[in-house]
Amino acid sequence: MKRVLLSAAGYDPSGGAGVLLDLKVFHDFGFHGAGIVTAITIQNTRAVQDVFCPPARALKNQYDTLAKDLSFAGIKIGMAGSAQNVGIIATILAANKKIPRVIDPVFRSSSGAWLLEKEAIPSFVRKIRGRASVLTPNLEEAGLITGRKVRTLESMKEAAEKIYELTDIPCFLKGGHLEKEAVNILFDGKQTFLFGNRKIKKDVHGTGCFFSSSLLCYLALGNPLGKACELATGLTYGAIKNAVRIGGGRHVISFPASALDSF
Repeated sequence: MKRVLLSAAGYDPSGGAGVLLDLKVFHDFGFHGAGIVTAITIQNTRAVQDVFCPPARALKNQYDTLAKDLSFAGIKIGMAGSAQNVGIIATILAANKKIPRVIDPVFRSSSGAWLLEKEAIPSFVRKIRGRASVLTPNLEEAGLITGRKVRTLESMKEAAEKIYELTDIPCFLKGGHLEKEAVNILFDGKQTFLFGNRKIKKDVHGTGCFFSSSLLCYLALGNPLGKACELATGLTYGAIKNAVRIGGGRHVISFPASALDSF
């Protein structure tokens, strides 16, 4: 029977991020992708214009209906969408302790639109505590979680440790927006690991979604966390290099994103 991965994320009608991108990644790795929608964004490749969140009961009903029929091999959480959804997400994570669970804490779009109310972030951090395999914030998200500006490699190390302290979840902090270099950091609760690549001067939409969903795939395939992070970093680098324009805004990831014969 084909293994199933679940994405709980926002709906981006351009297909460049969110649940639609996650399902493409799952398919590329040979999994069947199931998706539950936390929010609907009104956007194109240029910017997010608006966000609509269905009632939280819709998220719960989507999950409950799928869970009665499907067995999941892993879960990826993306945009929560609303404070009301956070509790549902925490319940979903708690009900799936034995499988890989990746949280990409999507708080704000690159164009500046809030995708989770800023005042809901402390509740989000508190409710997910200890309920995932890894958390994958970018620099801005790490700053919102810790209350500190994260702009340098040293501040990244400190933020990753602080996030682990707050959440009891290993933290993979994405440093693609560092000024002079592109370095990601994993703090697993004991050790810090660095993953570096040359910086690519290309504005690509959905890289965080792509990384977190590919990371889930590598974990579901049985890779340990450090190796999965290394593989997902390399795959994402290739996906950024090969990203294409489909409209007048940012590049999007094209599929197949990269050669997957290495996984």
